[in-house]
Amino acid sequence: MIGGGVIGCSILYHLTKLGWTDVMLLERDELTSGSTWHAAANIHGLHDSANISRLQHYTMTLYNELEAETGQSCGVFQPGSLYLAQTEAREHQLRLQAAKAKLYGMNFHEVSRDEAERLHPLVNFDGIRCIMWEPDGGNVDPSGVTNAYAVGARQRGAEIHRFTPVTGTDQQPDGSWIVRTPKGDIHTEWVINAAGLWGREVAALAGIEVPLQPTEHQYFVTETIAEIDAMDRRLPSVADRDGEYYLRQEGKGLLIGAYEKDMRFWAENGTPLDFAHDLFADDLDRIMENVMRAMDRVPVAAEAGVKRVINGPMIWSPDSNVILGPVPELKNYFMCGGIIPGFSQSAGMGLMCAQWMIEGEMKYDMFPWDVARFGLWANDRKFVKAKVEDVYSHRFAIHYPNEERAAGRPLRTRPAYEMQKDMGAVFGLNYGWEHPQWFAGEKGAKDTNGFTRQNWWEPVGEECRMLRERAGIIDISNFAKYRCKGPGAEDWLNSVFANKMPKSVGRSCLTPLISVRGGIAGDATVTRTAEDEFWIVSSGMAERYHKRFFDMVPLPEGTTFESHTEAMCGFNVAGPKSRDMLQRLTNASLATEDFPFMRSKVIELGGVECLALRVSFTGDLGWELHCKTEDQAKLYAALLEAGKEFGAGPVGARALMSMRVEKGYGSWSREYSPEYYPHEVGLAALCKMDKDFLHKAAAEKALAEPEREQLVLIHVDEAAVTASNADATGGEPIFRDGKGIGRVTSGTYGYSVGMSLALGYVKAGTAAPGDAVDVMILGQPHKAVILHEPPFDPEGKRLRA
Repeated sequence: MIGGGVIGCSILYHLTKLGWTDVMLLERDELTSGSTWHAAANIHGLHDSANISRLQHYTMTLYNELEAETGQSCGVFQPGSLYLAQTEAREHQLRLQAAKAKLYGMNFHEVSRDEAERLHPLVNFDGIRCIMWEPDGGNVDPSGVTNAYAVGARQRGAEIHRFTPVTGTDQQPDGSWIVRTPKGDIHTEWVINAAGLWGREVAALAGIEVPLQPTEHQYFVTETIAEIDAMDRRLPSVADRDGEYYLRQEGKGLLIGAYEKDMRFWAENGTPLDFAHDLFADDLDRIMENVMRAMDRVPVAAEAGVKRVINGPMIWSPDSNVILGPVPELKNYFMCGGIIPGFSQSAGMGLMCAQWMIEGEMKYDMFPWDVARFGLWANDRKFVKAKVEDVYSHRFAIHYPNEERAAGRPLRTRPAYEMQKDMGAVFGLNYGWEHPQWFAGEKGAKDTNGFTRQNWWEPVGEECRMLRERAGIIDISNFAKYRCKGPGAEDWLNSVFANKMPKSVGRSCLTPLISVRGGIAGDATVTRTAEDEFWIVSSGMAERYHKRFFDMVPLPEGTTFESHTEAMCGFNVAGPKSRDMLQRLTNASLATEDFPFMRSKVIELGGVECLALRVSFTGDLGWELHCKTEDQAKLYAALLEAGKEFGAGPVGARALMSMRVEKGYGSWSREYSPEYYPHEVGLAALCKMDKDFLHKAAAEKALAEPEREQLVLIHVDEAAVTASNADATGGEPIFRDGKGIGRVTSGTYGYSVGMSLALGYVKAGTAAPGDAVDVMILGQPHKAVILHEPPFDPEGKRLRA
């Protein structure tokens, strides 16, 4: 373990708690050096992500247990937290979080203004639409918590060496590491980079780069305030995120901090090695706009003098989430850096890291934290700085469903990008690539954002109806694409994937990829393109994540497995007129008898050689067409021109989302994740247990267990969604008779079936097709019913036409 801040010490503690005792932490200075010692150390349980909420709840609960276990005070104050909503959007966010809290058994609920004034009599609640109360909110002592983790780890056998800087990390031929220090070398199986402000520098010792950037951050503590001094209890903290500040009691005064628009980068070219318990010069003028809003909310703060100013460094990732997990390009090198709400997440983060190293996988699906969510493209310094500036200055801004932030973009574009932009494409970011979300028909159009239906709702509906009635052209270049070639290709793919590989050239199969615990690590379409060659299509955002699984099975001699995601692009042309439209561009017969469902051929379309697959994620008649990247623009132009005769045109990713939900199709990172077993997601039949494959034993164990949850498709009452002007988007709890039974994983409006739809999981035995449930859209109950079958083409006749 490299780094003795709160996260490094938490990982060390949890490694020992889960059974590893031969562990060592190296700290270049004193424990808590860097960012830990000067943190405001606020703690809260709720987050927009359900799994992050679970881990924050675990963290808050552990602190008192840690004190009792170690005898080391964590300085825990839990007077509660008041969350304020000044806007309708913030009210939606808080009500949705309250519904999630009820589902997961957390204490977070609405209170009246009278009750809020009793809890915090110094707050002016004018202009507040909604007030939520978290009784367990508060703060801790940063040094106390860090040292409690350290004491707990030592009690179980861990070693901690202070004033021991790491000067080198060298991987050995067997995958182990030599860690070099001025006090001697250490031979270790794992290296864990939890070096905080020095995470970049430590990573460089192993030859890797990570997208991290430090900034300055300020808060201050006031002198004693008479009204607080006269109280016999501690005041709750105030989370007024629309005001873009944070505020809580500190001693007999107030602590006020802000994430200002006029932010400052620090150590752009490397963190100084002699930096430890240092601070920057005060610069309160930069945060005064935020501070004035805090003083309007708590007027007594305006009369208090400033006792102490903290202006210290924090280190950020491009999306403000931690960068965590085994680095896919190295063996046994674990990264954990870029942590912002460290004292709300420290225990949960430490537990997840320990589970991953010891058990091979975390209990929860934490892809939003996974180092693999960023490819090597994310190390572009201009991109990192633009993203960090954006997430810092919008720290308390709401992250809306389907929101696409423009900072640092475009970074990666394909040849058709300018054509799509000219047609009014509104782009999203997919693993660094610009990818059309919808077509506005007006160059330069942008999304509006919110929890209700936005400006793209009607145009996306037009795209869906166009495809379902005629045909549509969807850019699928963001899919990950691989080629496996050689005499051992079939055997290797059979040993990786759960399904049996196609025996005949031109045939395709769908197959799960099984995780360490027996869940769904991914899904792919595999096509045999030659006797010794296969084409694999999977999730683009998971390409680096899946590399870990592919590397678990050695390739046979003479066999290659290569990514073609950058070298190849693709389009899905689908809809009832798609065959007639494509037939205009090729001499190859596309008739069903010549080109049936789940078959492939290499054909020429509009003068471009394509690998054509008879599959479509829309659930409609269609083909995936894969071509060389340099041919993408030519093929796109030909498809658009041919489509004019049939009233066909470009279709974006949001329309594809609507159409796949109409069919009840799951998607990786939403319905498919390591948390869910094959029979819970409807993929058990694709796991062929009469052959060996990666993590087969885990799959057998999982399949032998009763279903814990079931994937269901839900129709939300039209009157309810019309009244709220909102559809489910993902994450909304599902209740039945007042009891939480599940959550939505994907939600959308099904334009071609005229239904508001939600895919999600319900606990086994709690509900069945035909049962009425409530979906908590905007945190409010919306009447709904579980469907017996997908509303669009349930028998798949159009798909196979």
